Order: sequence, then structure tokens, then C-alpha cells
Amino acid sequence: MSDNALLQTWTTPFEAPPFDRIDRAGFREAFEQALAADDREVAAIAADAAEPTFANTIAALERSGRLLSRVCGVFYNLTGADTDDTLQAIEREMAPRLSKHASAIYLNEALFRRIDALWARRDALGLDDEEARVLERYHRVFTRAGAGRPDAVKTRLAAIGERLATLGTRFSQNVLADEQAWTMNLETEEDLEGLPDFARAAAREAAEARGEAGWTITLSRSSVEPFLTFSARRDLREAAFRAWAARGSSGGETDNRAIVAETVALRAERARLLGFPTFAAFRLDDTMAATPDAALGLLRSVWDPARRLARREAEDMQRLIEAEGGTFRLEAWDWRYYAERVRKARYDLDAGEVKPYFTLDGMIEAAFDCATRLFGLRFAERHDVPVYHPDVRVFEVTDADGAPVGLFLGDYFARPSKRSGAWMSAFRTQRRLDGDVRPIIVNVMNFQKGSGDVPSLLSFDDARTLFHEFGHGLHGLLSDVTYPMIAGTSVARDFVEFPSQLYEHWLEQKEVLGRFARHYRTGEPMPDALIDRLLSARRFNQGFSTVEYTSSALVDLEFHLLPSADNLDVDAFERDTLKELGMPPEIVMRHRPTHFGHVFAGDGYSSAYYSYLWSETLDADGFEAFVEAGDIFDPAVADRLRRFVYSAGDRREPGDAYRAFRGRLPKPEALMRQRGLVVMEGGDGM
Repeated sequence: MSDNALLQTWTTPFEAPPFDRIDRAGFREAFEQALAADDREVAAIAADAAEPTFANTIAALERSGRLLSRVCGVFYNLTGADTDDTLQAIEREMAPRLSKHASAIYLNEALFRRIDALWARRDALGLDDEEARVLERYHRVFTRAGAGRPDAVKTRLAAIGERLATLGTRFSQNVLADEQAWTMNLETEEDLEGLPDFARAAAREAAEARGEAGWTITLSRSSVEPFLTFSARRDLREAAFRAWAARGSSGGETDNRAIVAETVALRAERARLLGFPTFAAFRLDDTMAATPDAALGLLRSVWDPARRLARREAEDMQRLIEAEGGTFRLEAWDWRYYAERVRKARYDLDAGEVKPYFTLDGMIEAAFDCATRLFGLRFAERHDVPVYHPDVRVFEVTDADGAPVGLFLGDYFARPSKRSGAWMSAFRTQRRLDGDVRPIIVNVMNFQKGSGDVPSLLSFDDARTLFHEFGHGLHGLLSDVTYPMIAGTSVARDFVEFPSQLYEHWLEQKEVLGRFARHYRTGEPMPDALIDRLLSARRFNQGFSTVEYTSSALVDLEFHLLPSADNLDVDAFERDTLKELGMPPEIVMRHRPTHFGHVFAGDGYSSAYYSYLWSETLDADGFEAFVEAGDIFDPAVADRLRRFVYSAGDRREPGDAYRAFRGRLPKPEALMRQRGLVVMEGGDGM
């Protein structure tokens, strides 16, 4: 038997990866054997002399590639959350090979003939609803990959896929390299002016982690955003903001502009080869929106109201600057600082006053408790499961009757080996094909660690991020389908954010805050008056946040609405698109192209960053079902939510799933109310 732990049978709880025995260099051998095994399995299906049936073709494909899925699940979770030089080198090698391997499957003509034959007589096969859905998804995935096209087209599509995989890997590694390379060291009390105790403690922890004296600011969002919010040193804010905004575009080996240009061009070519006028048209053909016009329509419906609100927000801050004797115009590196000052004056709300009530442990407990009250889940921490980093926590999840649901891993703290942002992923997805396989789900965050006697403290936005990612986690944990193809979060891109964004609503309820927002020193609950001020202020700065997000989504779509993109000047395209939109000069896109990992570090959200706003239409309307029931934990509504959304995977079309939960399709007015944009047409605003 191989001494490579990646290739052995795992006897750990839930068959979790045995990280204590995994040699990272062993991934090369593991990939070689897993790819070879998958090749053999797929070749046997394609060459089967028997007439195609669901069992010998579709179900057989669902059983194939399990070793490869296992190896990929471990590898790509590590490259995102705890990478090193060894993993990055293997990632660069494997990205094009894995793409080539996938293309060889999807463009296998003999295999597609079997799937196509089943599709042609699908009504006579006697399939149940789930089997019919899985067959439909297989046929659609294969045809969208180019199956059935002429050989020359398939050859070119495969080459494009390999190149895009290489580019996406380089893009991601370049952004991480830029984030690792830049730090700002603060040495004096003057450098620290304005920073509250929790921000100073986090900066001290970051310095100590790097063996530096003083205090260190990094380009992790959880480090740089608090600095931009509280630092009274305008010169230092400008330096930090410029570095943050310039990730991937500072020149040299980590510059991503050429990668973005080539990626856009290759995607446009791929779309043309598949019969679509643009990549956006190709991508959205398999979503709820269905067309770029539908996505653009939603984005544009909020753009002008949000821009007008942002203009009023900027005017409020400019007045404050001038009242304090400032002679400068508000700039992007000033926005967060002066917005916090205005928020404090308007709502008597200081983020430094709020944050001590939001301990990381308290918010984890709150997220778990909401899942218990909604779905009957129980969470028990385990210390006998190997983890890939000492910071990772493991929880066994069981149902109300004690039945196992899965394992949940929480990886909460920022570190140089982790890419920025927050996400949910799976080491193993749920399935019931050949036995009840329970999922292993992970949430990855980038919160700042506590220091000394101060625990890890979250901002309200940080706590919302925790609830958001845990909503994704529940979508993976509660999955209850037979076939991996449609399990968990394997749903349309503009539906996948619905379960996560919906879960954020419970954090904003006084019933939840009153129990779990407790001061880390005294243990006292947050006072009702402070909760009221916090909730009253939650729509503050919505012009900024909506413009920051929507501009990114619009630029994403505009890139991918290009019918071709030869000689694309990325900087000029960004500049010209924002000028045409009328982008407020004091706001920079949440994700500029050169560090827009959602879009360019793989296909992920390419042409689909609008999905967050699309899903927000669903979540705003969906939570009102609980409000209408008079109980935010109403059992009947929660049961429908679990059956038709969280546990259903992609068993139904997304619109049908939402209708089954809500009884109707969503009303967009709920989104406008949630964003505080409805009143804008009347002129009063915020």
C-alpha cells in the first residue's frame, strides 16, 4: 500500500482528511494516480457496448472520479487557506492539466452520444424527478462545454480552457504575493492617532506575527479597513489605500493587467465558438437571469438612486471637513474615516463602542443558535479531528433526532498564507448514491486575532460576513440529495447567494443581538438603546456601499459583453466605463479588475458578480415570509426553507425552488426598502 496518506483509506472521524499525515509534496503523486483512475473509469463508461441507460451512463459518471474529487477537495482548500511555495508550484503545474482532463471528458464524442441518446428519449426512461434533473444537467454541461461540435472547434475549446486555467492560477497567486509584500509599520503614538484599542491590539499582533517592532498594517481587509476607518493620519490613509487599490497593477512580475486582457479575449472567443455573441450571453444562459439585459436591468435600477445617495453622503462629509478647517476635497482614502465621523454624530454611534460586544466566540454561538432554532441542528466541538492549521476549529453537526449531519470547520483568522476575503468550501459534498455520505464543510475568514486579554472582536460588518458564510455552510451541510451533481451549493450562480444572504437577516434581529452581543470584559448584554442606534444606522452609507459594489458588477459585465477583446487596454477600459457610468470620483470599485478574484481567478463569478444583488432581491423578499408569520423562527416557514432551499441542492430550477418556499416569485420592492433606496425618489434620502 502507498505510504502517501492522500491515497490511503481515511479512518478519521467522518473520514476527514488526515492532515497530520499529509505530506504536501505528495499531491503530485496523488494527482497522477487520481487522474489515471478517472481516465480509466470514464473510458469504461464511454466504451460500454450495452445500450445507454441512466444507471450505466449517468449514475456511473456520478460514481467516477471520487479519488480525484477527494484530492482536489483537500488541495484547493489548502491553496486558498494555507498555501506555501510547494502548493503554489503544484497548483501552477496542475491547473492546465486538470482543465485538459475535464475537456477530454466533456468533449468525448462516444460519451456524449450516450448522454445525448438518453436525453432524446428522456420521457420514456421512467426517471424520478431527481434523476430527470441530473440527466438534464449532464446534457447541458456537456453541450455548453462544446460536446457535439466539430473536432477543430473542440480542439480550440480545450486549448482555451487550459490557457484560462493557467491564467486564473497566476492571477490569484499574483494578488496574494502583492498582499504579502506590502506592510505599513507604525512606530510612534503620532502614527497611531485615532486608532481605538482593538485596532491597535490587532496591529500589534500583526507586527509580532512578522517579528517586527511596533504596529503593522497589512492589506488584509480586516486590517486595512479599520485603519482607513479610524486613522487620523490622512497621509498614512492615502498610502494604505493606494497600495490596497493597486494590488495586481503595480508593475513587475505580479502585474495582472495582461492576464485580465488575455482572459477577456479568450472568454469572448470561447463564447463565439459555442454560438453566443458574447461571453456574458453564454454565461448567463444558464442562470436565473438568463440574459445580460436582465442582469443589467437590475443593476441599473439601483445605480442612479445609489449614486444620488452617495453624492449626498459625500456632501455631508465635505461639510464636516470644512467645518473642521480642512481645505481639501474628499478623496477615496478619506471616505471611511469621515463616514464614521458622520455616523457617530448622526446616530450617536461609535464603532469603537459597538465592537466590544461582538466577540468572535459570541457570534459563532449566535450563528449556531439560529440554526438550532430554525432547523433543529446541534453543534459539538471536537478536538480529535486533524486540522491543517492550529487555528482551525471542528464541530460535529447533528440533527434534532441526533442523526449525523456533517462536520463543520471554522478557519477564522487572517495570516499571510491565506488569500484575502471570506468563503465557504467543502472537503466533501453530501450524497446518498451508494450509501449516506455526510458533508465536510469549511468557512474561511480573515478576522484579526485577539491580543493579550482582548479576544478577537468583530465589527458589525464582520459579524454579518460570519453569518453570510455560515449561510453557505448550512446550504452545504443540510444538502439531502442522491447525486453529487446537484448537491449542496451546486446551483445557479445567481441563486447560490440567496441562502447565505438570507441568513444575514437573523443577525440584525434584536432577539438575537440581545442574547449574544455581550461585552467581552463585563459579560453584560448590549444595552437596548445601543442596539436601537445600531439597527437605525444599518442603512447608513448605503449609497457608498451600493455604488462600490454595483460599479464592480457593471464593469464585470461590460468586460464580458465585448464581442472580441483584441489589444484590450484594461486601465483605459476601466476608466472609460466608469466615466460613462458617472462614477463618483470619491469612490473606487470594491474590486478593481487587477485584483477582482471573483471574476479573474477562474470563472467563478465572471459575468455574474451581479448575483449578489440578484440574490438580495430574493433574500429581502424571503425574510419577509418570517416577518409576515410573526415569528423570525416560525417552524412552518423554516421547514419550507429547509426542504425547498437549504436541503434541495439543484433538484429544481431556482425560480421553482423559490416559489415552493415563498408561494410566489419575489417582489423587487423589498430590495429597494432593504437598501434604503425607495425613499430617494421623494428627495429626502437619509
